[in-house]
Amino acid sequence: MNAHPTAIIHPRAQLAESVTIGPYTVIGEHVEMGEGTEVVSHTVIEGHTRIGKNNRIFPYVSIGFAPQDLKYKGEDTRVEIGDGNTIREFVSIHRANTSGEGVTRIGNHNLLMAYVHIAHNCTLADHIIMANGASLAGHIEIQEHATVGAYCGIHQFCRIGAYSFLGAFSGVNQDILPYSKTSAPRPLGVYGTNRIGLERRGLAPDDIKELEAAFRLLLRSKLNTTQALEAIEAKGFKSAHVKALVDFVKSSERGVAK
Repeated sequence: MNAHPTAIIHPRAQLAESVTIGPYTVIGEHVEMGEGTEVVSHTVIEGHTRIGKNNRIFPYVSIGFAPQDLKYKGEDTRVEIGDGNTIREFVSIHRANTSGEGVTRIGNHNLLMAYVHIAHNCTLADHIIMANGASLAGHIEIQEHATVGAYCGIHQFCRIGAYSFLGAFSGVNQDILPYSKTSAPRPLGVYGTNRIGLERRGLAPDDIKELEAAFRLLLRSKLNTTQALEAIEAKGFKSAHVKALVDFVKSSERGVAK
């Protein structure tokens, strides 16, 4: 392991041989870190934190600290981070409280830009971009390929759907539809599909065409949400992405932003 002499690493931390630890970094007792991960400098990682392979963690990041939750009493909860993530300056990722699995979980190949905050019990899938200053309250789920704009504030227990694009400075207190382009600051509004993002992610033209037809029924018709979902299902769309959209709306507990 390549560790700078000013780094403080607990002797029981489990770090792979190819890990690089930069100056003035502090690594706690229960930290695990996989092959090829680099911690640039001035970072503190503590608690029961497992970090996978080939991550790059920039200066002044804090990972694994206790949640900002008055109910938390020091229980052994965890942070789990996958492979290939880029975590930029001053990002904070807190461990979970005891609800559910007791894990704050981040998947693979995500970009967390400077000053992003990930609170307790959040779950991030893969290939997510969170821009500068975006903040998540507790128990939030972000699905794959979503983009969260700068300085967005997301209310606890909300979901951000797959392939969605959420504009900067948006305040969110309901679920954000997958595949959508949604923005604020007030009122929060959905402006159709995230077409450019879907094309960049390689969705087929037929899938995008059917998604746009489904969005017109959901957002632009005079039907309420239940009637719109029935109309979408009656159309017999073949795209699995349309089915995912319908399933997302049906499973929403907070309602969806429209």
